[in-house]
Amino acid sequence: MRSLPAKSQHVMPGQLFASSEPTAVTTIVGSCVAICLWDAATGVGGMNHYVLPECPGPGMDSARFADTACQRLLERLRELGVSSRALQAHVVGGACLISAFRDRGTHLGAQNVRAGLAFLRAEGIQIAQMDTGGTRGRKIVFRTSDGGISIQPL
Repeated sequence: MRSLPAKSQHVMPGQLFASSEPTAVTTIVGSCVAICLWDAATGVGGMNHYVLPECPGPGMDSARFADTACQRLLERLRELGVSSRALQAHVVGGACLISAFRDRGTHLGAQNVRAGLAFLRAEGIQIAQMDTGGTRGRKIVFRTSDGGISIQPL
């Protein structure tokens, strides 16, 4: 991995970050999912970290939910001059950390991954890399400047 940018930002569950400045963006996911979006032409990128696949009702929208978190990240990137067709995505997380749910394909982590992938497909965003599922969390370091990502199993 290349050296990290001087600026860094940690994204907590239910948060997102986007920047045109070179930034190392970090988070830790388990059943949650982080989607990193990056535009190679502009060097603009960002990350969200959502906890649940969809908002349960009107007035409850929050970046804790995939539908809201993905839409808000895309809006911030567009404000920074990015076209959604130029974006590439890294999708990370969606583990099943509770052994009792591992035999089911409908565990929370899998639902979170499906929700993020559905959003990306609907927006025509290319998926550059996926590291999803499994039984362990992951630490992510994403570089907004060049779209590079480091994923460490926990």
